[in-house]
Amino acid sequence: MAADIPGGRRQAGQRLIVAIDTPDQARAKTLIAATAPHCGLIKLGLEYFLRQGPAGLNIVNEKSLFLDLKLHDIPNTVTGAVQSLLPLGVQMLTIHAAGGAAMIAAARQAAESAGPARPKILAVTVLTSLDAASLHSTGVAGGTTQQVLRLARLALDSGADGLICAAHELPQLRDAFGETPLLVVPGIRPAGADHADQARTMTPQAAIAAGADYIVVGRPITQAADPAAAAAAIAASIQ
Repeated sequence: MAADIPGGRRQAGQRLIVAIDTPDQARAKTLIAATAPHCGLIKLGLEYFLRQGPAGLNIVNEKSLFLDLKLHDIPNTVTGAVQSLLPLGVQMLTIHAAGGAAMIAAARQAAESAGPARPKILAVTVLTSLDAASLHSTGVAGGTTQQVLRLARLALDSGADGLICAAHELPQLRDAFGETPLLVVPGIRPAGADHADQARTMTPQAAIAAGADYIVVGRPITQAADPAAAAAAIAASIQ
């Protein structure tokens, strides 16, 4: 796997992360081969990792790997989990900001033991499937933006390298924290695409214009009739 991740403001294609959301290794290999020329990183998540395990990550060869496991547990357990993942050559790793300051700091400290090639720790703020009403039902008042900003400050103050957020919060996050934190944005849907279970979405062009460092696109690419063409079109659209 590649030793470094693309960072900061990159060429358009490097700012696209393709989410390979399938548990099937053969299908994942086919999708990676088709889309890798048009993106900067490949994202593998829970459904793939739970089926294929650490050995299954070997299908990501020359592309940087974003492992999206959204770790959320007591600090000691998260420390052990991050340490277990370090030999796998992951470039980006997600944790939940709601795990608290001690957990976030523990994840960063564990990552630091890998030296300069350590994974970037990205804290998930509010899932893009949630809206204000969904948050309120869990006891969180004030709406999504307020909660994202609250968790973002907690995460960045505790050592996270960046944040996973919806595109709608990008202007407020850039105003509050500047250009330094990596802002990685899922819930990206090209114009006319099915929003399915996503509540807070934006087009690729609008998300980049709003301040995203990276956009994460899954089903609009992986479920397209021609995934390579779909990835190429999205990369071209954010030039």
